[in-house]
This record gives sequence, C-alpha cells and structure tokens, in this order.
Amino acid sequence: MTGGPFCSGMVFFEVGPMKFVLAPYNGSLPQLAYNPYSWSKTTSIILLDSPVGTGFSYARDVEGYHDIGDFSFSMHVLIFLNKWFTDHPHYQSNPFFVGGSSYAGKMSPIIAQHISQEIELGKQPKINLKGYVVGNPVTGSDYDDNFRVPYAHGVGIISDQLYEVIPHSHASIRCSGNTIFLFLFQRLQFGIVKEAI
Repeated sequence: MTGGPFCSGMVFFEVGPMKFVLAPYNGSLPQLAYNPYSWSKTTSIILLDSPVGTGFSYARDVEGYHDIGDFSFSMHVLIFLNKWFTDHPHYQSNPFFVGGSSYAGKMSPIIAQHISQEIELGKQPKINLKGYVVGNPVTGSDYDDNFRVPYAHGVGIISDQLYEVIPHSHASIRCSGNTIFLFLFQRLQFGIVKEAI
C-alpha cells in the first residue's frame, strides 16, 4: 500500500517492473524504463488501493465512503485479503508480508495484527503471515515531530550548538523560551523538503 491516504497503489514505481526516467519536466507525460531491480522479479505483489475512494477502490453506494477511518481502513483490507486468499488458495502457503509506506506504514502493523489475531483464532483462510515492512512510516505527529530535531542533529543537518538550544518536544515548547530556534529549524526543514521536491 502506498501512503497518502488516497494515493493509488498503481504508482508502484518503488517496487514494480518499471521506473520513471529522470529528466527535466517539459510539459509531456513522464517516460518509463525497465527497472532491473524490481521486487516483482522474485515476489508476488498485491498492490492495494485503500481506503475506499483511492485509485481503483470504490464503494457501490455512498455510505461506503463515510466509514474510512483508520480502523475501518484496516478492517476493509483484512476483508479483502480473506476474500483474495479464498479465491486464490494456491498462494496461501507463500510467505506473506504486509507492506506500506508513509501513511500506509502506520496502517501496516495494525493490519498485520488483525491477521495475526485471526491466525490465533484458527480462522480461514490461514494467511502465512511472516511480518510487515514499512518504508518512511507515519507513526503519529507527536512521535514524528518530536524526533525531527534529534534526527537532523544525528545526520549532521544542524550543529551541536543549535541542537542544544532547540526544544526537542512539543511539551518542552510550551515551557521553553527557545521557541524561536524551533521556528528557525522548522523553516530550515521546510526549505530542505521544498528543494527536494
């Protein structure tokens, strides 16, 4: 699953058989090239558009679009996987990993936990769950935001001196007179992200 939410899994450029040709934008559609390092060479991959309304994922009636919270998202994926493995029983013995990036990285462990609970209860089809894989996962703004400063310091983006004066957590922001340094760090971080895009 890709992040977003509401980003289609059809953008499988990170693991699929094709990759984008990196070239300056000239107004035309992007060019694709063969990806010699594709995961699809050695694995079977289900690219899932979720929650409802993402990519090719849809509901037959409007009520299906109202229930798209994190819990519903994970339960819909579980229902899909159970139906898919029932329809394709020859894949049930394959090692299965739930994978996701960004926001789907937040959901992948929850989905893996649901599958694990169904295995413990003896429910069928039995999915051969081996684990989950997350890439650049969203874990929650309190965690993500609080570790940006230590991470930036750890990889050398900010100096020791700046690291010492920047509050490292939301709680310390409320108690600190050094909020101007956090503001400067956030501006720096935004500039780095903007340049990377």
